[in-house]
Amino acid sequence: MDEARARGVLASAGVLPPGADGGATLLAFGENAVFASGDLVVKVGRSAELLARARREVAVAEWLAAADVPAVRPARPGALLVDDHPVTVWHRLPEAVRPTGGPDLAALLRTVHALPAPDLPLPPRDLLGGVERWLRLAGTAIDPADAAFLRERRDGFAAAASVLVPHLPPGPIHGDALLRNVRVTADGPALVDLETFSLDLREHDLVVMALAHDRYGLPDDAYAAFADAYGWDVRGWEGCTVLRGARETASCAWVAQHAPDNPRALAEFRRRVTSLREGDETVRWYPF
Repeated sequence: MDEARARGVLASAGVLPPGADGGATLLAFGENAVFASGDLVVKVGRSAELLARARREVAVAEWLAAADVPAVRPARPGALLVDDHPVTVWHRLPEAVRPTGGPDLAALLRTVHALPAPDLPLPPRDLLGGVERWLRLAGTAIDPADAAFLRERRDGFAAAASVLVPHLPPGPIHGDALLRNVRVTADGPALVDLETFSLDLREHDLVVMALAHDRYGLPDDAYAAFADAYGWDVRGWEGCTVLRGARETASCAWVAQHAPDNPRALAEFRRRVTSLREGDETVRWYPF
């Protein structure tokens, strides 16, 4: 799916006022094409296989609203399937009043981690489940040997993760607890991108920031502020290396899906996979 295809799906969905789809602003293009128009945001998923996840994301948002957790709210129930693409509609959050800091994310994670399991079914955090699909989408744009390397690495980390003994009690998690998945508005911090909400080890959420520090250049003091605000540093847990390695594997494969159409993505994929092959944890990765 490219932007033109996503805009075609947006127009066919008919979820915006007449004529508004043509002027919709593309906010992001990853697993979903995310468009904004007026006070609405519309997410167009890459393929029909993501429909169940889109429906679950809306259900999660409704559950968080009932629990009074600050998060994005759906503007219509459920998800549509339009030309084999899932479509969901959301209320647009106000503009950010400042950048998100580690304590903002930590406070929201503490709130989420204190919740009991919801009545709606949440899956375990299948961190590595998208690797095969992303490599398939990458096709011949990447070296087959690199794809084979990532598959082998995926299998090894999946096996290691399955026997981890957690430090924290398992429960609901965001699943992709990045700083960019929090927006700080005049009303305070709020969670966005709820599609990876899961029922699993709380450590999954904390390892994200550890990896941001180790690979993406998050400063020492910013990481320390996050860990202090949460109340525990996951890097002292023996399972951290396993979840970190699994997330690195997934993040590398995620970039690969963009390689056929984007030279920057191909360059970033090669940077990441080479550092994994060489076991060089000092190589800086760049958000994509």
